[in-house]
Amino acid sequence: MSFDIQGKLYEVFETTQVSDKFKKREFVLEIPDGSYTQYAKFQLTQDKCNLLDQFQKGQEVKVTFNLSGKPFVKNGETLYFTNLQAWRIESASNNFGGAPAGAPAQAASSAPSFYSSDVDNDLPF
Repeated sequence: MSFDIQGKLYEVFETTQVSDKFKKREFVLEIPDGSYTQYAKFQLTQDKCNLLDQFQKGQEVKVTFNLSGKPFVKNGETLYFTNLQAWRIESASNNFGGAPAGAPAQAASSAPSFYSSDVDNDLPF
């Protein structure tokens, strides 16, 4: 299951080599949420770590991620960990406010008009 969210790159960390076969890179997204701003930390792994190289702190981005959670038992107590596993990062300016890049523009005359004066409208409002 994947999710999308848009926000500003607030913090970008260096890639960390966790083991011989596993590396990760974390970043924080600043997300406006009404009167409170949220700061969510995401993780990139393996070959996805370099996705952040083309972006800079302060840039608006759209992040596609998977949400995962796992229990962990330590000293008889069960703890739960949640991970936001990012797998795609795009510039927000390329994805919002219009048709996707490369999409053909639709002619204005081909769109139906619901406000035409010659249509018999029997709606009471």
